[in-house]
Order: sequence, then structure tokens, then C-alpha cells
Amino acid sequence: MEALLHVEDLSCAYDDHLIVEGVNFSVNRGEITCLLGPSGCGKTTVLRAIAGFSPVHKGCISMSGEEVSSAEHTRVPEHRKMGMVFQDYALFPHLSVSDNICFGLKGLSSTEQQARVAELLALVRLSPEQARRYPHELSGGQQQRVALARALAPKPQLLLMDEPFSNLDTDLRTQLSLEVRDILKAQGIAAIVVTHDQQEAFAISDRVGILAEQTLQQWATPRELYHEPVNAMVAGFVGKGELFTGRCETATRVQSDELGLLEFAEPFCMPEGNEVQLFIRPADLLPVEVESGSACATVLGQEFLGAATLYQLQLDSGRVIEAEARVPLSIDNGERVGVSVSVHRPIAFGI
Repeated sequence: MEALLHVEDLSCAYDDHLIVEGVNFSVNRGEITCLLGPSGCGKTTVLRAIAGFSPVHKGCISMSGEEVSSAEHTRVPEHRKMGMVFQDYALFPHLSVSDNICFGLKGLSSTEQQARVAELLALVRLSPEQARRYPHELSGGQQQRVALARALAPKPQLLLMDEPFSNLDTDLRTQLSLEVRDILKAQGIAAIVVTHDQQEAFAISDRVGILAEQTLQQWATPRELYHEPVNAMVAGFVGKGELFTGRCETATRVQSDELGLLEFAEPFCMPEGNEVQLFIRPADLLPVEVESGSACATVLGQEFLGAATLYQLQLDSGRVIEAEARVPLSIDNGERVGVSVSVHRPIAFGI
């Protein structure tokens, strides 16, 4: 795939306070990506630097092979062939929906503008009657559609979206995010979406970047992030789980003080005798009958989730963990159980 955007060794700072440093990633044409991370990690700062709204302290940003931002040079936002959808939509309250969408179409004739507006209204599923309304007369979801249509109106090569669905309720948020993905894919427009919602990022993205501790921890597909995280921070951010320390006996066997001897179907490439950290998720743990030599725990509580039941277990070491069972179990609180680990290939990190 041909790279549209390239971010190289990007650092951003405000008043000599470093926000992010050493950020590297690229976005291919037609690719939908996300910057995911906790609040305050620098996601929006990176997005604003790409848009041209914030200065670059170090490194450079290139679009279609041409530099648009560096510490020495910044191309103005309107000359970057990018669109932007803000968290609060930033619609003009005194303009109708139609006029909001037309705002970036100054170079077209009135006839061409109206044709483009009609095309975009159909694209984002708004009616001609809604085009005559003002933003305050629309629901949050409808305002988001107007903001998207306005950003798409000039036919940008790259769309930047800053927490675009955060003001919507959960059901509408899920529905609209998937609709936006379909629209962008149909139009062949690349996008970078900033979000702190992992489920949203995984649902709409081809690739996701995890930002934390002032840098980009990993840039990969959702599947790679979940199954092959590069460190414990990424593993914990994209899925609940616990770190257990152990010693490798073979490429498929680990002796853990808390979980006992663990056997895995696939090797995980750690030298024999090495100390290792295993990241194990609740779905990989199951309460079972107590067996000699197996890890044991006391059931502290259980939460019925419909398709599964989540058990709170206290290991003999004192640590409280969670185990998720997708089959009915007759277990009472206070009961002693064994703890079975069932995963083909563990997520493992050297110590």
C-alpha cells in the first residue's frame, strides 16, 4: 500500500513541557487508523500537529511525500488536503446545515455547491428538509453527521477526527462509528481517529497506535495489539489481565509460583531457565476441581454477565484475580477451587 502520511520522530511541546517525543508511524491511502490511549497522553496534540494547528518541536510530518510540518517549517492547515472533525463538532450556529457544509466550497459555483451538498446529505443520511435547519435544531447524532459532511465537502485525502463520538450515547456511538467507517471506505478516504475507547478503536480501525508515557508504544492491527502486544503496558491497556512471574523449563512449559506448572500448546520463544512474565486474561482462567499440585483459590464473588460468569478468586498467595467461565458452574462463594490456565500460546515478556 502507498503511504499517504508519514510521521517521523515527532516531538511536541508546550512552553518547554514535552508532550510527546519520538513518535513514528505512517497512514496508507484509504486506511482508517486510530490513536488510542488514556486522557492526557498526547493523542490530540499529535492530531493537531498533523492538522497544522500545533507546532512541531522536533521531527517532521509529510503528506504525499511532501513535508508539511517540521521545527523550521509549517504549511498552513488549509493547504494540507486534510479535513477535521472536532470533538464538539464546531458547527456554525448561525448557519443552516446546508451553509455549514458549503463553508469549505468557496471555489465552486453556486450550482456546483448545491450538487455537492445534495451528494453529501445522501452520503451521511440527512434529508433535504434537515438541510434547512440550524445546528441547535438537530440531535447530537445528526450534528455529528453534519460535521462529517462539512469535513468531507472539499474531498480531503485525509480526515482527522478528535473524539468524534464521545458526546453520543453508547448505542448511537457504536452505530455511527461503524457508519462512518463504511462511508470513509466507500469514498477511499484515509482517516486518523483519536479516542480513548478501545472497543471503538478496534471496531473501525485497520491499524491502531497506543500512546502512553509520552511516546507511541505500538502501531499495529487490532488483532496484533491484542494477541502480540510489545510490552505489559500495551497488554494491560487493550485487555484486562494479570502478570504472573515464572521460569521457563522448556519452550512450552513455565513453572509459576502462583499458578504452578503451566503447559502450552505452542512455544513462545523464551530461552530455558529465563525468568518470564506471563500476561493472562480472565478468559484464559477457569475455576475447576482442586487437584494435587495445581494452583488453588477461594471464591470471593461472582458476577453473571449473560454469556459468561466472572469469578473473583483469591489465590493462596493472597492475590485476587478474575476468571471468566462461559460454561455453567455450580460454585458457591467461599468454596475452594483449582485454577486452570487454558491458552495455546501465552503473551510473554522477558524480565
